[in-house]
Amino acid sequence: MDFKDSIRVIPDFPKEGISFKDITTLLKDGEAYRQAIDALKALVAHLEIDVIAGPEARGFVVGAPLAYAMGVGFVPIRKSGKLPYETIEVGYDLEYGKDTLAVHTDAIKPGQKVLIADDLLATGGTIATSVNLVEQLGGKVVGAAFLIELVELAGRNKLSGVEVLSLVNYEE
Repeated sequence: MDFKDSIRVIPDFPKEGISFKDITTLLKDGEAYRQAIDALKALVAHLEIDVIAGPEARGFVVGAPLAYAMGVGFVPIRKSGKLPYETIEVGYDLEYGKDTLAVHTDAIKPGQKVLIADDLLATGGTIATSVNLVEQLGGKVVGAAFLIELVELAGRNKLSGVEVLSLVNYEE
């Protein structure tokens, strides 16, 4: 399946010059969504994974079903103030501003092998921050899997030592 056929591209959103890749069109198509998760599962099958972590919010709609399909747990990485238990937090720069991500202090056990899953790899700030959080808890990030990678933004360069796997590449 060509997943690009299921992804809507919206020019000049959220600001002029940005070509937004909208996965809601893929998500609402049950067959395309299932095939995308199955394809991601096949893409990461060679990795030894104990748990999958996904950053809020679209990382949840990719990471949670992938974790279910693989029979492993899922760890939500949330924005600051959204998790009810003790957390660690890291601030970072977004494509459009700044933010802070947090994870429960007991979410990752030392030595666990973690796959980070999200919808999109752009500049790499969110995923590099997610890697930082996992590593602070003693986890080992074995890979990062995405539905989409915006190749020209070179986000994978911020993920040194992490295997990056993407279903769809945009090079515009």
